Amino acid sequence: MNNSDHGHSRDEIRRRLSRPLSRGYLRDFIYGGIDGAVTTFAIVAGVEGAGFSRSVIIVLGVANILADGFSMAAANYSGTKVDVDNIRRLREIEREHIQHTPEGEREEVRQILQSKGIEGRVLEQAVDAVTANEKTWIDMMLVDEYGVSPVVAKPLTAALMTFFAFLLCGFVPLLPFLIGVPDPFGLTIVITATTFFAIGAMKSFWALSPWWRSGLETLLIGAAAAFIAYLAGSWIGAIAA
Repeated sequence: MNNSDHGHSRDEIRRRLSRPLSRGYLRDFIYGGIDGAVTTFAIVAGVEGAGFSRSVIIVLGVANILADGFSMAAANYSGTKVDVDNIRRLREIEREHIQHTPEGEREEVRQILQSKGIEGRVLEQAVDAVTANEKTWIDMMLVDEYGVSPVVAKPLTAALMTFFAFLLCGFVPLLPFLIGVPDPFGLTIVITATTFFAIGAMKSFWALSPWWRSGLETLLIGAAAAFIAYLAGSWIGAIAA
């Protein structure tokens, strides 16, 4: 990590903590990118294994990118919206509890702070400080009582990020067939494998594992899916012949 991005001077800390909190959408991009590359390449490999023409590969591939990409985006939108709605529901529950049983809610805050090692007079001061602001109070209950983050994603943004990544990575296996190179499937294997590795390397932003290990893991997952699809296509092609 670049130290200039996470300095610890008074001004750097103030600027960092004053930024609006955001969940980030890297997860949604990787989610759509991996599925787009895997499913499209699986279709290409399966149809190639069955021995069908280039035009069939293009038609089925494009249809998959548009239909499956929209389906994934819609599913991600719905799933993210469920999370947002659930957090709003929990906020309303806690707001009602604060209005009707404030002392009980203060006791919950007190015990939460005690579990963090705060005791004595400082504990009571901390309880007073937290419960003086309703949003701060509810945010603490969301995290410590329900185990959910008060920071929510925007469902439409998450869905669009998934759809964009699906389109971007999903078109990669089709490119050699669209531009008409002499050996399209061989080139498709190379550039799709590169895409799998690149997506996996991006995943390392989430984890402590090295970028190359994360890239290889995703490459192996994509290769396994493609190999299964190719075998299935070859088997179906042999039966249909």
